[in-house]
Amino acid sequence: MKSVSKGTISGELKAPPSKSMAQRAVAAASLINGTSHILMGTPCDDIESSLRAATALGAHIVRQMDRVLVTGKAYPLQPAMDCGEAGLCLRMFSAIAALFEQEIELRARGSLSRRPVDMLMDPLAQLKVHCQTTNGVPPVLVQGPLHSGAVTVDATESSQFLTGLLIALANVEGQSVILAPGLKSKPYVQMTVDLLRQLGAHIDTRNALEEIHIRGKKDYAPFTYDVPGDWSGASFLLAAAAIAGPLTITGVDLHSSQADKKMVDAVIAAGADVTPLDNAIKVAPAPLSAFEFDATHCPDLFPPLAALAANCNGVTRIAGVHRLANKESNREKVIISEFGKIGISISVVNDVMHITGGAAKGATVDSHNDHRIAMAMAVAALTAEGWVHIERDESICKSYPDFFLDMEKVGAKIQ
Repeated sequence: MKSVSKGTISGELKAPPSKSMAQRAVAAASLINGTSHILMGTPCDDIESSLRAATALGAHIVRQMDRVLVTGKAYPLQPAMDCGEAGLCLRMFSAIAALFEQEIELRARGSLSRRPVDMLMDPLAQLKVHCQTTNGVPPVLVQGPLHSGAVTVDATESSQFLTGLLIALANVEGQSVILAPGLKSKPYVQMTVDLLRQLGAHIDTRNALEEIHIRGKKDYAPFTYDVPGDWSGASFLLAAAAIAGPLTITGVDLHSSQADKKMVDAVIAAGADVTPLDNAIKVAPAPLSAFEFDATHCPDLFPPLAALAANCNGVTRIAGVHRLANKESNREKVIISEFGKIGISISVVNDVMHITGGAAKGATVDSHNDHRIAMAMAVAALTAEGWVHIERDESICKSYPDFFLDMEKVGAKIQ
């Protein structure tokens, strides 16, 4: 259990590597004949899951101090793939594993074993792949080979399978068209398209990414990829800086297509002092006021937004609550319950979360084994009167294993 108390922070921190982009790069490299270099620091648990998945596809993984070397196309395949608790890994590699004739079972752990994967079945069937789930949840059995062609994908709840399908179809000869009416999390799809184009894939996007044309091929050159800083992890640092800073966050691309870069808009809307720098951003406290924010396409921002809003004068309104049910926890219920324990009133009206800012108090809270809840409660604790004790704090290893160490480096009081 970690305990955090009231205090100020100051200094400079480097954003952790983007687990979203690292996993995409690992998946792409696993299908390329040759050795690709993926530059990043210590992999978090979700990145480790994708490295295991790549190994199950026959890739050879070598770890060095500042990079991971992935040598692809080193078959044979393994019959089972351990995806841990990484939702992107399981949904993305379900499409990629479908490239092969051998049946592969994709297994999940923890909360992921209860998260829906039924959106995989119909698109894979359209592309002549056998797919079987366990009443709509993992484990997932797939057996290809995947064929190019036209396919319609339900990405109204998650775009993670669509990302895998893009990577897979880019490696199949022939023309393919993906239709994704009502697509959510569009920035995450754009991240995948951007990476594949960097590797030489021919992709044409139309109708705000709801129609994607792919001219596939089987031979891509090995690549070197410098994993960018993670705006998802940095969002907690931005919130912490706005309420208890100042803090300079380095290693972030202000022109990134990452969805969670919109956290910058939120801290600006709240009234924090924000200074863009070269591959960095500085945020300092100022009188904070309630704001309105639409998190429909960036639902992972709800926890840091809640920590920020708890310190704003007035009632903040955040739209997109329907995106919260199938995460590591039911984040709608958990945010309401855990912030309530420290004295912050939160309610939901239709699809909008209403957060009334106020003085937080010390309490014992539960992360519900959700990494983003653990970090959000730690940020909120920076202004609480009394210690906030966070149960199951180790959940941060899923995305940002050095979070508490980084916070201590800039002066946070943590036991």
